[in-house]
Amino acid sequence: MFWGLFGILAFSFTVPFTRVAVAGLSPLFIGSGRAVVAALLATAALALTRQRLPHGDQWVRLGVVAGGVVVGFPLLTSFALAAVPATHGAVVIALLPAATAVMATIRGNERPPLWFWIMAGIGSMVAVGFASSQGGGIDQLGWPDLLLFGAVVAAAVGYAEGGSLARELGSWQTVSWALVLSSPLTIGLTALSVSQQAPTATPVEWAAFGYLAVVSMFLGFFAWYRGLAIGPMAQVSQVQLVQPVLSIGWAALFLHEQLTWPTILGGLAVVLCAGIAVRGRRGKGVRERAGEVAAPLDAGARSRE
Repeated sequence: MFWGLFGILAFSFTVPFTRVAVAGLSPLFIGSGRAVVAALLATAALALTRQRLPHGDQWVRLGVVAGGVVVGFPLLTSFALAAVPATHGAVVIALLPAATAVMATIRGNERPPLWFWIMAGIGSMVAVGFASSQGGGIDQLGWPDLLLFGAVVAAAVGYAEGGSLARELGSWQTVSWALVLSSPLTIGLTALSVSQQAPTATPVEWAAFGYLAVVSMFLGFFAWYRGLAIGPMAQVSQVQLVQPVLSIGWAALFLHEQLTWPTILGGLAVVLCAGIAVRGRRGKGVRERAGEVAAPLDAGARSRE
C-alpha cells in the first residue's frame, strides 16, 4: 500500500501540470515528447545497471504496457485537457480504480470478495460524483470526454499488465523497457509535432512538461508498479480513489481553481471509501497469493542487484 500511495502522489500532479503545459505546447508534443525524455532516462538506467533483455512473450506484454501508459493515456489526456479544465479531467482518474481492478481480475485471475467489489463500486461512484461536481459534470459527453474514457481503458490495461510483468522483470525495469520499445513511435510523433509547430513556452510551462516527462512518465512508475507487483492488484489499485482529490487540490493551488467546502467534504468521503475498500477483509487465497508473489519478487530484486 505504501508503494501504491507513493506512486499515486506522483501521478496526482499529472492532470493539473498537463493543463499548465498545454497552454504553451501542443498536445501531440506533450503526449509524445515526455515519453521521449523518459526513454532517454530509461535507456541510461538499463545500460548502467546492465539489465538482461526481456525474452519471448515478454516483448508482446511490454507492447501492451507501452500502448496503455506510454502512448495511449498521455496522448489522449493531453488532447482532452487542451479543451477542458483540470478539475473536469480529474473525472478520468476517478474511474481508474474500478477499471484497473477489473483488468487485474481478468489478467491475474484474482478473485477479491464481494465486499471489496461493493466498496469499490461505491467509492468509484463517490469519486466520480465528487470530481464531476467540480468539473462541470459528465451528463453531456463531448469529444474530450470520449478521449478521457479512452484514456481510462488504456491506463487500466497498462497498469494491470505492467503490474503482472513487474513480477518478472522488476518495477522500474518494466516501465523502462516499455519506454524503450515505444521510442521509435514517440520520437516520430515528436518530430511530427515539431515540424507542425515549433515548441515555444514559458519557463513555468516547460517546468510542467519536465515533471510530466521525468516523474509522471518515469519515476512514478517505479513505486506504482512495485505496489501492483506485490499486490493483490485489485486491492492496491483502489488507492487511486484519492487521486482525484489530490489532483483537484493541486488544481486549486497551482491553477487557482475554486476550492469550496463541498470540495473538502467530498474529498474526505472519497478517501474514506478508498480506505474501507483497501482495508476490507480479503479471502485467504488472495492473501496467500500475495505472499507467494512478494517472496520471489524480493528475491528477484536482490538477484538483479
